Formats: sequence, structure tokens, C-alpha cells
Amino acid sequence: MSLTKLILCLCVSITILSSCEDTHSKKNKQNVEANTDSISVNNKKIKENTIETQNEKLTAEDKSSDEEPFKLTNENLREFMTAYGAENPETLVNIKTIYGDIHIKLYNDTPIHRANFIYLVKQKYFDETFFYRVAKGFVIQGGNSDRQQMANKRHEIGDYTIPQEPVKGLRHTRGAVALSKQWVDNPSNRSTPFEFFIVIAKNGAYHLDGEHTIFGKVVKGMNVADKISNVPTDSSEWPKENIFIKAEVIK
Repeated sequence: MSLTKLILCLCVSITILSSCEDTHSKKNKQNVEANTDSISVNNKKIKENTIETQNEKLTAEDKSSDEEPFKLTNENLREFMTAYGAENPETLVNIKTIYGDIHIKLYNDTPIHRANFIYLVKQKYFDETFFYRVAKGFVIQGGNSDRQQMANKRHEIGDYTIPQEPVKGLRHTRGAVALSKQWVDNPSNRSTPFEFFIVIAKNGAYHLDGEHTIFGKVVKGMNVADKISNVPTDSSEWPKENIFIKAEVIK
């Protein structure tokens, strides 16, 4: 083979090899670019989905924050307590004090008063209150205090009173439990929902008949009620030492 022919063959081989290398590099570059585009699109999609999810969450939170919390009123009281009473049929409550326990049996004949009392016990309302009034030889009264927690709890529960539920034959005998009432602008004797009293008088307090709704009676712990009725008080019948209450549903 002549020298000229040999040189010509080498040139052709180099050209072919160069062409293969360029095509392979270009192909790899295209694959990388295609993969990069795919990642970019997927990242964009993920980002868009994340934004949509966050927006939905924020919208739900905003909607939730706009809703007013449920509070009891004179308008919704009967409907709420009727349903609540059906779902919470308990009738025995324990009032715990430093002097001992007082068991109160609630009457089904006064369904709104019973349901209200059970509701307040389960809401832990009474746990912020005292026996705040001791009228010696007459009644002890609980369900109020001078603590801010009590005021806050009342605000959370609502502003309402309870229509009277008179039961024929129920009188203010010793051990009777009734709700107090507002004496001003209250011709129908509606009960205040939060404050209850226990009759201590040995001969009863029959002059209160018709004025208050009797919704229960003490079935255990009248000796404890008597101890409370003998504690020292100030001129306004407020015990000189706070008598804290803890209330729980027994059954």
C-alpha cells in the first residue's frame, strides 16, 4: 500500500470516530436535559399542590375562627337541655368539700333543671365555686365565688335563666335542693342556672314553696351540710374561710 493511500485511510477512520463521539455526547446531553425538565415540572407540580393544600388549610382555619362558640341563651335552652338530658340521664351527683361528701339525687320530674345541673357538673363549673352563703338554721348556698375563673366559666357557658318546673307534692323540706332565682323583674320565678341551695332547717322552709324549683334532695351527707351550716361567717353570711366545691357525677 502506498503512503498516500495509507494516510487517506487513517483520515477516514478518525472522521468516523469523531462523528460517533459527538452523537453519543449529544444524546446524553438531551437525556439529561429531558430529565432536568421532568424534575422541574414535577417540582413545580409539587409546589403548586403544597400551596393549594396550605391555602385550603388556611381557609378552613379562617372559617373555623369566624364561627362563634356555642353559648346557652333563653332562646336555645329548652331545645339544648332536652337533647342533652336524653343523652345524659344521670341522676346522682357528689358534692365534695373539706367537711365531707354530699350526695344529691336529682328528679326526672324537673328535666331541664336536672339536665342543667348535670351539664354544669360535667363542664367543671362548680369546681371554681364555693358554698358562699351560710344562713344558720335555714339554708347553705353554693355555686358562686369571688374567683375570676368562675366569672370566665359563666361567660363561656352563656347568659340564661331556667323556666320554673313545679312538681306537685315537692316542698322545701329539710334536705331539699333547689336553684336560687333573681328577685328583680322575674314574675315567672325563673331560676338562675348556677346557684343552688340546700334546706338545713329541721322544720323545713315551706314559705319558699312556689318561689323556687326543687330539683333534688340530699340522700347522703346531711351531717356534712350541717357542719357547713355552723361555720363562722361575716355579716353578709359569707363563710370566713372559703368552702371549696368539687362536683362529680356518680351515676
